[in-house]
Amino acid sequence: MKIGICLPYMKPGMTRADYLTWFQAVDAGPFHSVSCGERVHGPSVDMRILLAAAATATTRVEITPTLYVLPMHSAARVAKEVATLDLVSGGRVRQVAIGYGGREQDYQAVGATFQGRYSRMDGQVATLRQVWRGEELVAGAGPIGPPSQIAGGPRLLAGVLGPKSIERCAAWADGLYAWSGNGEQEELARAFAMADAAWERAGRDTRPYRLGGFWYSLADNAGQVLHDYVYDYLAITGPDIAALMAQSVHRSSADAVRAALDNAERAGCDEVFLVPASAELAEIERLGDLLASR
Repeated sequence: MKIGICLPYMKPGMTRADYLTWFQAVDAGPFHSVSCGERVHGPSVDMRILLAAAATATTRVEITPTLYVLPMHSAARVAKEVATLDLVSGGRVRQVAIGYGGREQDYQAVGATFQGRYSRMDGQVATLRQVWRGEELVAGAGPIGPPSQIAGGPRLLAGVLGPKSIERCAAWADGLYAWSGNGEQEELARAFAMADAAWERAGRDTRPYRLGGFWYSLADNAGQVLHDYVYDYLAITGPDIAALMAQSVHRSSADAVRAALDNAERAGCDEVFLVPASAELAEIERLGDLLASR
């Protein structure tokens, strides 16, 4: 199972020097890939710009957006951004996670329509692939570059949760990005089983790539750090839900993180992303030590 790590994209006060240190530490560590999520509100930085910076400051790790809230954007522009990110990374953007997003406030902030996002994304996926194949979108205008370094573009992973969404995405996705905040085997395995069944019903001749993810902290006072991060992350959903979720996560010790990694592996993950609760370098260093001894 490949191990990736998410950048601290939601931490206020980060500087250029802080991010450069993170990029270098991740690239020097035992990690397969580095990722970043997309949020509009709050202290989050822009996913696309941060990953472009990571792409130029690293040489080894894969660069994986997790994820584009695709219906908030122009599909043609996303296709161009991804192809450009792959270019500046030297061909290290091999997969992109896309999803519908559940934060209507983010849609409102960028002037996008929240309603109809499910059907809209189906058409957007076709546009992505059309651009990456070098086909015209506008007759006589020529292709939209730069050309994809992977024939047909990178692998597309559906970052969705429910059975209806998984069923819908089985028609076009190359895999599933399944999320379990506390890294629970049953939760991940259930999502992958739904994907396997949906792929079969859709007549797909390959099984879905299985990417998982969970929150963790190995910083000092990790339990409180993890609790506070999850609460702040979900505060937009209301204090009751945020508090319930924050109390449910406990991957805040080496043994607990190791158990979550074992869970992900037993659930069938091909790859798993760990999302740190702080921007402390201890999150990378202590996780690297854990992986070296696993």
